[in-house]
Amino acid sequence: MRLLSIGVLFLSMLMLALANAARPTDADLKRQVVNAERAFAATMKARDHAAFRAFLAEEAIFFDGSTPLRGRDAIARAWRPYYDGPKAPFSWEPDQVEVVDSGTLAYSGGPVFDAAGKRVGRFHSIWRLEAPGRWKIVFDRGDTPCACTAAAAR
Repeated sequence: MRLLSIGVLFLSMLMLALANAARPTDADLKRQVVNAERAFAATMKARDHAAFRAFLAEEAIFFDGSTPLRGRDAIARAWRPYYDGPKAPFSWEPDQVEVVDSGTLAYSGGPVFDAAGKRVGRFHSIWRLEAPGRWKIVFDRGDTPCACTAAAAR
């Protein structure tokens, strides 16, 4: 009986150690989100609307104008014109990523550039881990550049 107890204790400790070793670090998770965001942005440059759609969670919400776009299909339909034509109308690049302690949600944000490379705004996205290493966007919002210096001087 004592040998069985020791075996169960050892097996439990081994399983706990393996579970902790298998969990990605915060840096690993941030790198995953940065890579996902860059791959998402690359869909625009590649003019690949199907790949864009694949990054959207089924229940995603994009804040686009006064009425949010709700759901993968509605977002994909609304964004389709951005993928028509030979040249991307804009691009984006993450410069900030944070992941919650549970490792299941992440924020990414960064500048948005027009076709000529001029900064025209900033994006803010919330990503959800849907499978190991597979992140999908659940919320997205773009903002226009702030004229904060001019406003503060008034």
